[in-house]
Amino acid sequence: MSSSATLETTARALVAPGKGILAADESHATVARRFETYGIANSEENRRRYRQMLFTTKSIGEFISGVILFDETIRQAADDGRPLVEVLAREGILPGIKVDRGAKPLAGAPGEQVTEGLDGLRERLVEYKKLGARFAKWRAVIVIGEDGRTPTRRGIEVNAHALARYAALCQEAEIVPVVEPEVLMDGGHSIERCFEVTEATLHAVFHALWEQNVRLEGLLLKPNMVLPGAASPRQVPVEEVAEATVRCLRRTVPGAVPGVVFLSGGQSDERATAHLNAMNRLPGPQPWPLSFSYARALQAAPLRTWGGDPARVADAQRAFFHRARCNSAARSGAYTPELERGAA
Repeated sequence: MSSSATLETTARALVAPGKGILAADESHATVARRFETYGIANSEENRRRYRQMLFTTKSIGEFISGVILFDETIRQAADDGRPLVEVLAREGILPGIKVDRGAKPLAGAPGEQVTEGLDGLRERLVEYKKLGARFAKWRAVIVIGEDGRTPTRRGIEVNAHALARYAALCQEAEIVPVVEPEVLMDGGHSIERCFEVTEATLHAVFHALWEQNVRLEGLLLKPNMVLPGAASPRQVPVEEVAEATVRCLRRTVPGAVPGVVFLSGGQSDERATAHLNAMNRLPGPQPWPLSFSYARALQAAPLRTWGGDPARVADAQRAFFHRARCNSAARSGAYTPELERGAA
């Protein structure tokens, strides 16, 4: 099989019907904030135990196609000595890896950020491929300023350029790039302003991908949903978010892309699932499968249930299985409130 065919096969496997991606690539600092809420020490062993608990959930491969790992996690093993990458592979789950090194202030652009990590990326991708990674992720951060002046065109374009260079290096290494330009939901902006910024961002990203000779058939897009800011006085119904998001994607995302895997971006578990469900219930076939690549919206319930207690592992795995099942149903527009109540 040619390199391009391998990339496309992997990308399509990640958006197989009824399945989506678990983002378990949180940095140590992010894990620390989440563990602190439940009094869990942020040690390497606790991080390993937590991720092992998620990955060994029985039959989770029915709903999860891939898992994005952190550098530490891709090198860890389960209690029985098997590498965690092998634990996932035996469930039919593709291992992925976060390769960016975080967003830093963009020089000469107050309030804007650019993601770093391109230096040495070619060599790191070769190593990650040997460790079992089949796909990768790079997150760009776009902030909507309260002043109405940010993001600037420059701020959007430097992030688009970095995403495209990352994607080209991934494809060279026969690793599928997940391209994540996240317009944050922080702030008080309207849904209309989010639409405007998301549209501009996606146009810039796909232009940059074209300039860097990235094959669209061998990547996945991981965008934000089009939402009002969390502090906006006008919150909107689920159906309005679904309609605005799909309309924005149809204006900007080529049909050659094998799939769209949304980030949850700080939404509650059930809200993120409801929004995905509403999109998949819109009339007419969409050019690409609409799926999920959630972190908190899949993990909040199992983390709260586990709380670091070994005696609670089975309960936490049931909570994780339930959230994955709900999002699987949302892939086909079959998610209902009864599904939530049934688990309760």
